[in-house]
Amino acid sequence: MLDFDLDKMLFTIPAEKHDEKEIAAILEAHPEVKFVSLTGVDLGNHNTDEKIPMKAFVEDMAKILWDGVQTDGSSVALPLIAELSNARVDILPDKEVNWYVEYNFMNIDYKTGLPVGTLRIPSFLRHNNERMVGSRIYARRLTKKFRRGLMELIQNNPYVTDYIGGLDSPEDIEDVVLTSATELEFWVKTPDDRADRDQLYTSQELKEQYWKRTIGPVGTAMEQTLEILDRYGFEVEMGHKEVGGVRAKMGNSGDFDHIMEQLEIDWKYSNPLQAADNESQIKHIIRDVFRANNLEVTFLAKPMQGVAGNGEHTHLGVMAKLKNGKMINLFEPIDREKDFMSPIGYGSLMGILRNYEILNPFVAQTHDAFQRLKPGYEAPVCVVTSLGRDCVTPSRNRTVLIGVVRDMKNPMATRFELRSPNPHSNTYLIIGSAYMLMLDGIRSVLENKRTPQELEKAISKKAGEEDIYLEKDRQYRSEENVFTYYTEEEREQLFGKAPATVWENFRAFDEHRDELVKITGGDDTIALIIRSYRDQMTLKWSTEFHDRLIPNTMNFVRQCVKAHTENSATDYDIMNWRQVNDLRHRLGKDYIGKKSILSQAKLALDEENFQLASDLELEIQHLTEELRDLYNDYQKNLF
Repeated sequence: MLDFDLDKMLFTIPAEKHDEKEIAAILEAHPEVKFVSLTGVDLGNHNTDEKIPMKAFVEDMAKILWDGVQTDGSSVALPLIAELSNARVDILPDKEVNWYVEYNFMNIDYKTGLPVGTLRIPSFLRHNNERMVGSRIYARRLTKKFRRGLMELIQNNPYVTDYIGGLDSPEDIEDVVLTSATELEFWVKTPDDRADRDQLYTSQELKEQYWKRTIGPVGTAMEQTLEILDRYGFEVEMGHKEVGGVRAKMGNSGDFDHIMEQLEIDWKYSNPLQAADNESQIKHIIRDVFRANNLEVTFLAKPMQGVAGNGEHTHLGVMAKLKNGKMINLFEPIDREKDFMSPIGYGSLMGILRNYEILNPFVAQTHDAFQRLKPGYEAPVCVVTSLGRDCVTPSRNRTVLIGVVRDMKNPMATRFELRSPNPHSNTYLIIGSAYMLMLDGIRSVLENKRTPQELEKAISKKAGEEDIYLEKDRQYRSEENVFTYYTEEEREQLFGKAPATVWENFRAFDEHRDELVKITGGDDTIALIIRSYRDQMTLKWSTEFHDRLIPNTMNFVRQCVKAHTENSATDYDIMNWRQVNDLRHRLGKDYIGKKSILSQAKLALDEENFQLASDLELEIQHLTEELRDLYNDYQKNLF
């Protein structure tokens, strides 16, 4: 695929080169870049994408960079904000982040011999020429609130500098610097191939694919992707096979087929807004490169039931730039062999744990997300953390919701890894909300002058023990595998019962209405964005349930057909088929006096009885899996 000179191509225009004359000179030197797209992100996590011819952009650059371009607000997901009667939305370029060129490898410019490029400019959305809205402004405003709030808390509570490594006084701090990054998992496969769940599950349990060598078109696509990502300046750290997948086979043609593998790519951290922009662009590049190698890519959280899903672990860090130019990690204690973290580190972690119920709706907001977030194979559903069994042994507990990442040789590496997000989670909203909840925990810790020793005891408390900030009836730390060490009943009692559907998850906004100010900080625009986001994702949940999940389930029910004849069947086959057929009728067959479960769910959605629909969704999931297993057993006994 890379049959062109990468050295001649433009990949990035960094933030420091956004002067109009410099932009014009760069674009003139790269005639392969023929279009510009202003990329805003709405509350459905959709990117806007329009093609402005390069000539038109250059001629009108000053106006576009200042005023942006208008779009029809009814075409972007901003309910309660941009309605049909008030739909003006402007897309305004963000000149403080990197701009990236995206290439169409299927369209080669005949003059340069290079693929045609589009300059993608991350942008903000402005409604009715008045209010900035959307996902990117949410992250920007809340991370700024965090930085200002933390500076104020440190200045008002100078005691904390006695417990932070490398910091003598609040006056030494010039600025608070936030760092974020995501790890991206995804599945690739050859088109039209269907998964053999048993083979995938067996390979997963035996760890036959984890960190193994990539070969064939997957290896080629991975290498090309890493090379191209490096050209953008993403500073890729590694790409490797994940736990899911089966070994590819070489067909009679000499080409590999039946490819079905799970991969992961990691890259270096950045500031929160840039990190979210980077992730979005990297997904586009991965899709384009793998498709050019005739491979399909999916970022779904749970592409196949019964095998590993795709996570997108999100990393959160807090640094301080000192007036002498030195950078320090504000999570780091004075003595890292004596304490796990500073009070700021403990407060940040406690803020997320104490308030995770109102962060979770930004993490898991689709049917697909909840298919992954089920107890079992490393599914991070319990609101609990792990610090490590002692201060010199960093934790590697993969069963907790949020881990403390520490490297005893590198104090700057200390950060949190939130393990629940997936590739379709809205990273802008997660990061903005998470930092504000971290600030809530820091505020409690610093205003109560708590020390690292007191905080280690607090976060390690048992259920039933009192704490100034954490809930009495909850436990927040475990160094054990929470899925094997505790029973399901114990997990729910100690760590809380996790929501199982989108509707259950969003009910947290009602049940903890007074707590939302911890995220909004009293900002009316942020509060409106949250309401708009909830409306959008509730609409998506109900629409997908009504028009995809129910029809797809009915199609599966119809596929479970009788496959034996009376002459060839054993009594075991007949028993299995009766069980299968009973489930088929229960799920999908209506009678005069009784509706099937699928019909009941459809009616509940039509009547906007979302609580009943949510309950029926869980029943449908359970019965569908039961039917899948029964039909599989039935088929396996037939010749």
